[in-house]
Amino acid sequence: GTQVTVEIHPKNTTPQIFKKLSFGKGTEQCPLVRAYSQEKPSPSFPQTMTTLFFPAYPWDKSSLKSMTVDLEQFEKLDAYALKVNVKNSIEELVTALLKQARTDLEKVRAIWMWICHHIEYDIVGYHDKSQLSCKPLDVLQRGKSVCEGYAGLFKQMCSLAGIQCMKLSGYSKGYGYKMGQTFTGNSDHAWNAVYLEGRWHLLDSTWGSGSVDDSFTKFTFRYNEFYFLTHPALFIDTHFPDNSNWQLLKPAVTLKEFENNMLHNSSFYTLGLLTAQPDTAVIHTENGKASISVDCRSATLFKFELKGAEEHGLMTLKKHGMKLDVYPQKTGSHSLQIFAKPSKASGEVYNCVLEYVIECESVNKAMRFPKDLSQPVGPSWFTERQGFLRPSHPDPVIHTNDGRCSLTFTLGKDISVLALLHSEDGSLSKDTNKKHVMQIHRGNQIELKIHLPHAGNFVLKIYAKKKSDPGSYDYVFNYLITCLNAEVKWPAFPQVYKNWAEDFEIVEPLSGRLPANRNVQFKLKMHGIAKVLVQADDTAPLTQSRGYWEGTCNTAGCREVIVMVQENANHSFYSHVLKYEVESQ
Repeated sequence: GTQVTVEIHPKNTTPQIFKKLSFGKGTEQCPLVRAYSQEKPSPSFPQTMTTLFFPAYPWDKSSLKSMTVDLEQFEKLDAYALKVNVKNSIEELVTALLKQARTDLEKVRAIWMWICHHIEYDIVGYHDKSQLSCKPLDVLQRGKSVCEGYAGLFKQMCSLAGIQCMKLSGYSKGYGYKMGQTFTGNSDHAWNAVYLEGRWHLLDSTWGSGSVDDSFTKFTFRYNEFYFLTHPALFIDTHFPDNSNWQLLKPAVTLKEFENNMLHNSSFYTLGLLTAQPDTAVIHTENGKASISVDCRSATLFKFELKGAEEHGLMTLKKHGMKLDVYPQKTGSHSLQIFAKPSKASGEVYNCVLEYVIECESVNKAMRFPKDLSQPVGPSWFTERQGFLRPSHPDPVIHTNDGRCSLTFTLGKDISVLALLHSEDGSLSKDTNKKHVMQIHRGNQIELKIHLPHAGNFVLKIYAKKKSDPGSYDYVFNYLITCLNAEVKWPAFPQVYKNWAEDFEIVEPLSGRLPANRNVQFKLKMHGIAKVLVQADDTAPLTQSRGYWEGTCNTAGCREVIVMVQENANHSFYSHVLKYEVESQ
């Protein structure tokens, strides 16, 4: 029952009341808006109407829209609006659209859907203004225009539908926008505000209809729900109105803040991403490093490109986001793009969600990553889904001083693992890259022992498949392993044959290269075996004691040592299970 008195007076004149209106509980509850002339297309409203503003900047993460909208309830209305085919009269078009619309929200929705799916961006008119018209009837009949025409047609259709609608103009971070650029001169974009359920709401039918290609020669209809009643705290990411009141925000964002703020395009929010740090478009490196993090509602897959290539970075997935450290290997400006897609959308492509400019003042030469390093790095929720649980090393980088390390996981059911070691200098061939990794299985636990052949940076790639699947292994994830000790020089593990069972274990000797002319002690954990022989120049049997097969072998006069097992005491057949090389004498 509160009475609000609105005073209306011409611009640049001494206020003098010539009309008074009181808004109570009557039918006309929309605040009157003072309109400027066409030279100033962004209208204003009295400063006293603070109740219209959204006190929600930064975004409160509650909703992408400025009012509650149930898209499922729009399905029939949307389908109907798309089929309406009237292009001679705006009045007839609106009449046809409103046949299925009852509320003001439904009226706005029907108009929005029709324009987004029937008006295309006029690329020819954009380049040649003599062929361009933004008059609403021309836009309708031609079926194309630029943003001014979209917004003008939307406003007139809303007016005919009895909806208060404003056409706004301002700066936008749309086609041709460069990260960190400043905005000067005339406005470059137009959009709308509509009054629904007691407050103003923003929308952009131009951006809702589709997009143009990078060369600005082709428009593609690609409906974008994000720009329908967008939350003002999100709309300000890309739209800066001439009149700051039409941000619908308190406090309002300054032009400088708009220029400096991070560009979050619509995909960022529609994929369920929440925030990104830093929130400025330009990042200056510290000691050659720039760090970016993203928070999201649910598990999401990410990729990145630094100057168009997925290199010089270390990305890790988190349960609710990701973290990325980049180390540009040249000073100067570098473009960084971050892409994302839902974790369950295996066939979907990645969408660009963030863009930064990295200003690199100094290069960290120590952070050069092997070319075989795949992103993301390290274990995550994704590797858990693949059956690798409770990792002993949750971080993506493993540092070792003596050139040795050991990783353990709890494996899901029916999983077979393949682990390969890659060196940054390519010194490990396809034949040797798996000989520096040993697998040890204990129940559902797996241990990966790694012995590095020399100092440097290495990539441990881990693959998996179902044991019951005869097919090839699928890549799952990788680690970065670093060693600075120049004295490290570990030989490969012994060669393992197919008859070496998954739950067998080598206690000693672990080195695949044995010294010449020595008695070498053997201790192997094997079960279900009748006899074990170690074949060198002579053949020596191993004896069983408490689950282990033990004994010695002399390496004199031989170049290799073979471990053989007899699985059935009634058979004379022996199978090769291990092979050691002997150092030259």
